Amino acid sequence: MINNRVNYSSRKYVIIAIFCVAVLILLVKLFMLQIVDKSYKRSSENNTLRYITQYPARGKIYDRNGNLLVYNEAIYDLMVIPRQVKNLDTLKLCSSINISREAFEEKMLKARRYSSFSPSVFMSQITKEEYGKIAENLHHFPGFYFQTRSVRSYSYPIASHALGNIGEVSMKDLERDSYYKGGDYIGKSGIESFYEKELRGDKGVKIIVVDVHNREKERFMDGRFDTLPVAGKDICLGLDAELQAYGESLMKNKTGSIVAIEPSTGQILALVTSPSYNPNELVGRVRGENYSKLLNDSLKPLVNRATSGIYPPGSTFKMINGLIVLQSGVVTKKSTYPCDGPETQPIRCTHHHDSPVSLYDAIENSCNPYFWETFKEMFASPRFKSTKEAYNYWYDLVTSFGLGSTFKTDIPAEVSGNIPSVSFYDRMYRGVWNSLTIRSLSIGQGEILVTPLQLANMAAAIGNEGYYYPPHLIRSFCDGTPIDSVMTTKKVIDIKNRHFKDVKIGMCRVFEGESGTARFSKIDSIQVAGKTGTAENPHGDDHSIFMGFAPVDNPKIAVAVVVENAGFGSQWAAPIASLMIEKYLRGYIKNPDKEKRFIEN
Repeated sequence: MINNRVNYSSRKYVIIAIFCVAVLILLVKLFMLQIVDKSYKRSSENNTLRYITQYPARGKIYDRNGNLLVYNEAIYDLMVIPRQVKNLDTLKLCSSINISREAFEEKMLKARRYSSFSPSVFMSQITKEEYGKIAENLHHFPGFYFQTRSVRSYSYPIASHALGNIGEVSMKDLERDSYYKGGDYIGKSGIESFYEKELRGDKGVKIIVVDVHNREKERFMDGRFDTLPVAGKDICLGLDAELQAYGESLMKNKTGSIVAIEPSTGQILALVTSPSYNPNELVGRVRGENYSKLLNDSLKPLVNRATSGIYPPGSTFKMINGLIVLQSGVVTKKSTYPCDGPETQPIRCTHHHDSPVSLYDAIENSCNPYFWETFKEMFASPRFKSTKEAYNYWYDLVTSFGLGSTFKTDIPAEVSGNIPSVSFYDRMYRGVWNSLTIRSLSIGQGEILVTPLQLANMAAAIGNEGYYYPPHLIRSFCDGTPIDSVMTTKKVIDIKNRHFKDVKIGMCRVFEGESGTARFSKIDSIQVAGKTGTAENPHGDDHSIFMGFAPVDNPKIAVAVVVENAGFGSQWAAPIASLMIEKYLRGYIKNPDKEKRFIEN
């Protein structure tokens, strides 16, 4: 008998294998969907959960007297998740936010390019009034929601260059720091930029459950997974708001700058540049338009002339040369030199005065021949083996005042100026030069270029009789965090104290002497030491320059003033500096008629 029964037992292994492969495929697919490919997960979560970034309050900025300079005001960003935008009444939305259909499509395209699943800014910096109009209809616009932000507001329309401003992050910002996301704001200039990490704080996140109509329902898991933002640090500046505002009023309709420093700390009391702009102009949605206008303004109000304007120091630099020749031992304070006024050669004097002159007379009368003769004598001294050795000695002492380099503190847009080196003159004169070749340096002309900030620091160093603290804007962090040690490190100048005392006597005679160049700017009952300067300008009229400090024995303020194309230092710069000093030390101007000319002209 034939057995026709088929043996199917071996097929069960085939079936099991097929099932195993199918399960494996499903597991791999599930892994890809849930772990590797986040799009479905995001799409699902974004339909039910909304992750709202909680932006921290940016740190406030105060002046040295506790006056609030910069604070925050709430605004709103309209956010969009493109994947959730369905059945949208586009015309109604466009009408609500006052944009065209073309603008809407452009914004949506930008949002989709960023991500279809993640939120991005559709329209930024919506005001409270605009928010109120849109919020009541938000449930008609699926995929859209508001995120609260803040922008800067200013109690006083002053110190725009020092304070700086904030703006939307650039691609470079995003690449440089993972803290930021598209649409975030960052300090763009000034204090806002330098102390960005301290001012910005740390973000938090709030997770909200929303329904299919885009309405917020509740906190996800009662806020268990929310994180709170940490506010930024408040900063106290050395700026005196009243003095800053006063300086800006004095420089109205003028081109130039004023820098005032507290000599005992290096804190900047006023940083005035003119022309300037109202810091409120660079806030909100109008920022871009206003910035473009300022950028293209022929008067260049965005340029910080106090820190990046460079000028020949003129006669103010004679104080440095006087100190150096005294320190070299080649001359003494009693050494005298003849002056024949405008007939003197090779450097003439600007006017006739008594002759011969010693140090005090030379400073009082701003005698060019005296400083040229002492400069020449130092280079001819047997103390130095060559012109280049003498020049290096001079160069090292000049640069020790902070000239020819930046201070590397929190000063915005600072440039180094120029103190020419030996190699510079070797290239210029093919290695053959001497003191006569560079004689213009003796009176602060030639290749020397300084900034008003450096000039004010030079005044502070002389007032302190041989040291300074690098100029800086910050006074302290309000929470007690120590400031960078760079700003509190004393810089000592290798010139004997007695030479500074002698130069200070001469600078007092600039105000108090019968022929002192600033005698008409003398302040009743306040002793001021200073030096006027008239800097030659190859592009137009000479610049009016002044630097000085007061009170003489214990300086509380050092000031530098530059008024471009204004002529002699005694005509504009010295009177303006005198008013700044009196305003700071006395709190008011004893003779209001004195200031009227400078505020109204």
